[in-house]
Amino acid sequence: MEKIQWKVGGMTCGNCALTINKFLEKQGMQNIKVNPIDGDVSFEIVENIAPSSLVKGIHDLGYEVIKQNNIETPKKRKILSTHVERFFFCLPFTLTLMLHMLERWIHIHWLMNPWIQLAICIPVYVVGMAYFGKSAIKSLKNGIPNMNVLITIGASAAFIYSLIGSFIGQAEGFLFYETAATIITLVFLGNYLEEASINSTQTALKALVRSQKVMANMIAFDENHQEVIFPIENTQLKVGDLILIRTGEQVPIDCKILWGEGHVNEALLTGESAPIHKFQKDKLIGGSIIESGQIKAQVTAVGDDTVLSGILNLVKQAQGEKPPIQNLADKISAIFVPVVLGIGLITFIANYIYLDEFTPALMRSIAVLVIACPCAMGLATPAAIAVGLGRAARSGILFRNAKSLENFRTIKQVVFDKTGTLTTGSFTLSDHKIFDTNEDEWSKVVYSLEKYSTHPIAQCITKAFRTKEELKWQTTEEVKGIGMKATDKEGNVYWAGSYKIANALTEENNHNVYILKNDTLIGWIDVIDEIRPEAKEIIDYLKSKQIKTILLSGDRKEKCDNLAALLGIDEVKSEQSPSEKLETIAALNAMVPTAMVGDGINDAPALAKATIGISLSDASQLAIQSAQVVLMNQGLKKLPLALGLGKNTYLTIKQNLFWAFFYNVIAIPIAAFGFLTPTFGALVMGLSDVVLAINSVRLFFKKVI
Repeated sequence: MEKIQWKVGGMTCGNCALTINKFLEKQGMQNIKVNPIDGDVSFEIVENIAPSSLVKGIHDLGYEVIKQNNIETPKKRKILSTHVERFFFCLPFTLTLMLHMLERWIHIHWLMNPWIQLAICIPVYVVGMAYFGKSAIKSLKNGIPNMNVLITIGASAAFIYSLIGSFIGQAEGFLFYETAATIITLVFLGNYLEEASINSTQTALKALVRSQKVMANMIAFDENHQEVIFPIENTQLKVGDLILIRTGEQVPIDCKILWGEGHVNEALLTGESAPIHKFQKDKLIGGSIIESGQIKAQVTAVGDDTVLSGILNLVKQAQGEKPPIQNLADKISAIFVPVVLGIGLITFIANYIYLDEFTPALMRSIAVLVIACPCAMGLATPAAIAVGLGRAARSGILFRNAKSLENFRTIKQVVFDKTGTLTTGSFTLSDHKIFDTNEDEWSKVVYSLEKYSTHPIAQCITKAFRTKEELKWQTTEEVKGIGMKATDKEGNVYWAGSYKIANALTEENNHNVYILKNDTLIGWIDVIDEIRPEAKEIIDYLKSKQIKTILLSGDRKEKCDNLAALLGIDEVKSEQSPSEKLETIAALNAMVPTAMVGDGINDAPALAKATIGISLSDASQLAIQSAQVVLMNQGLKKLPLALGLGKNTYLTIKQNLFWAFFYNVIAIPIAAFGFLTPTFGALVMGLSDVVLAINSVRLFFKKVI
């Protein structure tokens, strides 16, 4: 199936997202994700459906596809196309209409004429119905009535009631043109404030987006082979192009240093403000800053293949996910408008019977319609998720989905892999011993075996025994959790692996790698690995939060026990194969929600099985793809922040949902009993979403650790 990514304009709340989601489901689309915060819509399209028909369908719903697969859809700028423009257009008419409410102090006799009030109200009503009315009708056709149905009915009831009074000559008791105009004007104001507030939840991601398009200094050569440097937009660069980056400039795109060195600030991507010294052959991430030095580099990735694009796509996908807590709010939002319409009708009937007056009963029912706000429930979760994911991305923490962000609140134990996770993974050779062969032959065997492995220990050994003369294998195989196996043309079988391959050949079980030829031990190798400096601090933090820590490793029991004792880890499970790791994680998960932190190929199955799989950015690609959370820049020290953000984002979602439910439960009865006018109700309704957005934005600055 083809993956479609759109940007859809016109979404103002969760109900809008539900409407689009339901439409795409009816058309047979799959894996639909709709984000009401930034308008991103993604789905997988079936072959017999034309995208153009879906674009038309979304347009018929009252929304507009403004970008298809990162290509802007050309469109003409329309007058009164934004909420702020509509508000300022309506404001003078509405203020003029409201002057007659000051008749005790200001006598404007001509303004008391109902036909003059009608003339002043008509421009506001026409603009209001062009937006609210059109949206309301389309939402009713789709079967999911939105908030604009309530606004349309409320404003129209006041307008039509006043119009009838004007025609029957009893305007004194029927004149509510200012109510209709005020409802429309204040809801436009509320929508603008809501839009601005919700946009503020995207601050962190917007900073990353701005870093995607910058100017670069491209290096070319003239006919005399002389260097020529000229400016070019980074979007025009191709893999292999040469660029110059000077002190104070932003790295325009992912590249590799060919000449020079410098101190690089990667805070935008990793949250770490301390500059990193980069040398020749080191990689630079687009968006980082050269604080000192001058570098010539070669472009290694462009477009969606860059690290920054990968981060943005990952965060946008996660924003489109719905965590479990949102399901209840979605169900309520879907039936909210019909329920409020029913409450409005009951309010009118009950008040008419009790008061025996038509006008007050109508005003109270209009107040109920206007003050109700389904948007708050629809935006409660997306607003908090947007801020949580944005702050995480700016801090060097990437969540693949919103569910993992919520799941952090339940974690009771964290399982750590050893090599490359609690240790640096930067090994150095400490000792080796050779049996029944010479040094040259030994080096050839070891180098030729280990060069095919991505394991950090294998890479260290490959570097130590590098030789130009290598053996040509008939077959090679990396056996997860054990080591490398190879067969030469003569049928000799070689192994480089853990003690498991040599336990029948020697009782010395304290070496890292054993080398075998045809089931004969021909040598062993020892390496040393430093403990990460932040490891002890991380373990202590988890223990302070009553989170159990477990070391799960394929390494020998003796080494694992020593590391656990040094760091204060609660439990050790050593000498585990990938399948045993998977079984262990499944058993731990069955007891309590469990997070696992790992980085190797052999960790991938266990990372996928854990409640939350956490990988480091320098891990194997398989581990990164299997994990739900990626910690950038060897970021084990970011684990407490990830835990804190997860828990506090969930807390913010709960606060937002409480406010959304509480507001509607309290506001609707207050309006029904006549304690709020429709005018004041329109203002309060708009501000309700602003409160929700402000509470979400607070998460960006809040201390979460």
